[in-house]
Amino acid sequence: MPDTRTRLGDAEVAALARVSFGLGDAGPGLLPADEYEDAQGVLVAVREEGRLVVVEVPRWRSPADVAARLTEGGRPVPGAWVGHPPTDAGELPARVLALVPAAGTSADSATVSRAAAAWAAVRAGGREVELVVVPVTAAAPEVGWPALAAAYGTTLLGSRVPTASEGPRTGSVLLFTGLSGAGKSTIAARVVELLVEDGRGVTLLDGDEVRNHLSAGLGFSRADRDTNVERIGWVAARIAKHGGVAVCAPIAPYASVRETVRREVETQAGPGSFVLVHVATSLADCEQRDRKGLYAKARRGEIPAFTGISDPYEVPADAEVTVETSGRSVDECARQVLAHLG
Repeated sequence: MPDTRTRLGDAEVAALARVSFGLGDAGPGLLPADEYEDAQGVLVAVREEGRLVVVEVPRWRSPADVAARLTEGGRPVPGAWVGHPPTDAGELPARVLALVPAAGTSADSATVSRAAAAWAAVRAGGREVELVVVPVTAAAPEVGWPALAAAYGTTLLGSRVPTASEGPRTGSVLLFTGLSGAGKSTIAARVVELLVEDGRGVTLLDGDEVRNHLSAGLGFSRADRDTNVERIGWVAARIAKHGGVAVCAPIAPYASVRETVRREVETQAGPGSFVLVHVATSLADCEQRDRKGLYAKARRGEIPAFTGISDPYEVPADAEVTVETSGRSVDECARQVLAHLG
């Protein structure tokens, strides 16, 4: 049995696919492990005698498989077009292989969706389109577009890949952290209201609601707490990857798991997509506000491993926004967070 198994982000899985398909020169810089799985838990690579071996990359179709399908029954090979269809689809032949680049970031993911919709319109216009998503970045592919088309057994007709400035708005994850009763959920809810008023697509992942649904059955050991925050982070990363804003409000007391979530979000949604918001309400103020009496129970030893009393809260040293709530309204605190987003 292997000793370690590591979960990879979308960008790392795409890098594995590039290597296994001959579309890249070197493998990704992966953490040491015996096995690697994708975000859905599917095994995609193993190490054998120190060598990385790609087992399966289910989300990508290999060039050889695509080329074989294109010529089934002796049919003529279609010409390849990279990215979105041309403005005038009339310049395309009757049969087209549409190669849509994807690199596992929010902008690329949205680009794939938009390109697929555009090619559906071309198909509705009477042309036969074979749509293939390929694991290369649209901005700086490891191979040129002619070489990419050749890898799929065809020749390049042209390309139309939107630049980053033409793409949709990048998504973000706002992770609020702080002691129980610090005001995280209240401030987060107000941030959501303001974002909705601004016309932004936003999803609130509140700590208590996640505990009751996504993380039902988990306890309050450190391992279970970390798992809860990691689950929140993974869902939030997927939202940001597709251009939305995810607002999360767990306690998230440990620095290591907050860093894990940061890496996951930025792997899926790109650099700068993760914003850590520390709601820095003091322990004394949290105890004074405690309507549920949780701190009093923790002081009496009735609640084990309670953050701030019998279990540590590791104050963030890397927060993008630190919110001091003393003497300030909820609206003021929320607008401070939004000011960081710009």
